[in-house]
Amino acid sequence: MKRRQWLHMGCAVCASLAAGGLLAQGDLDYAPPERLARPDAASDEGGLWAMMDREEKNLRRSGLLLRDEQLNRYIQSLACSLAGEHCGDIRVYLVRTPQFNASMAPNGSMQIWSGLLLRVANEAQLAAVIGHEVGHYLQRHSLARLRDIRDKAALGQVLGLFGIAGLVGQVALNATAFAYQRDHEREADRIGAVLMHRAGYSVEESAKVWDGMLQEMRARDGDGATVSPLFATHPPTPERRDSLSAIAALLPGGSAGTESYLTRVSPFLDDWCEDEVKRHQFSESVALFSRLMVASPVAGLMQCYRAEAYRLRGADGDDERALSDYRLATRDGAPLAKAYRGIGLIERQRHRNSEAAQAFRRYLELSPGAPDAGLIRSYLESA
Repeated sequence: MKRRQWLHMGCAVCASLAAGGLLAQGDLDYAPPERLARPDAASDEGGLWAMMDREEKNLRRSGLLLRDEQLNRYIQSLACSLAGEHCGDIRVYLVRTPQFNASMAPNGSMQIWSGLLLRVANEAQLAAVIGHEVGHYLQRHSLARLRDIRDKAALGQVLGLFGIAGLVGQVALNATAFAYQRDHEREADRIGAVLMHRAGYSVEESAKVWDGMLQEMRARDGDGATVSPLFATHPPTPERRDSLSAIAALLPGGSAGTESYLTRVSPFLDDWCEDEVKRHQFSESVALFSRLMVASPVAGLMQCYRAEAYRLRGADGDDERALSDYRLATRDGAPLAKAYRGIGLIERQRHRNSEAAQAFRRYLELSPGAPDAGLIRSYLESA
């Protein structure tokens, strides 16, 4: 698929295409519906809810769930600030997987993936994505989409998006099956913007989410014909970013909530960054970590992981880039064990045994129980 085709394809789950045309203040007046009653079990909607209930039970047992109580309470509270009187009907599940994704089932269960939490810079940006999903829920867009589907195989693909079986591998396959109509996407974006504005968040931050995603997409190797799974359910488009900027101009003010967000997620960033590198989309990861280094309170950690992405990518000049980043990440004696490991591996590959041994010893001092400690000791013994 050509990049131009990709940029214009229908989006899925919580992604949306930008609204065309001019916006007026009246377009942003929104009164949420009454709380949604559970539908009759004999109806098509009731059957859908029952299927989603089963998927939710499976999700609760998943080993991929992030179960930290404080983090879960924090993000559930943020979702409730957007959902208002619907708060009691919305249940948030945090899933550890490095893709940028959030989805909301018709029965009120919402998944937020760690790849999204890594990429947003503050509460307002997270609120933009959650608000969009709440908009789909309030307007029952998923039910309308399912009623449009006549093919049972396509229906199975759609339902699979709400589960976690097959997770990343099936996302790209299923994305187009669950593409909302453009009118639904525009409506969900507008509703999400209104909800975050009423909750006190800066709507201007919503466009920045997609700026970051566009940077990652443009960094991808090749001509864009092969689409990264990262964008399967969230194709970033300049049109969407510009539309959100236009909405923000009509809804000024609000806070970003940067400090409170980073305080809450900082304990998990090391794990999420490691998961990101394991996606093996190294050019995208370099773009991501370069962006996160600018504002992160743990810029050294982001620099260390950018070095990891450079080292593993192995393009011309990447070893030098990696060494520079590793060394900067450890300036002033910062105890980043992974950086010393990376320095040692590159120096060993270059047959600079003395420099490699020095770095490996520091790595073992900082992380004596590391899973690869035995391997590193064998390198020292053979030097």
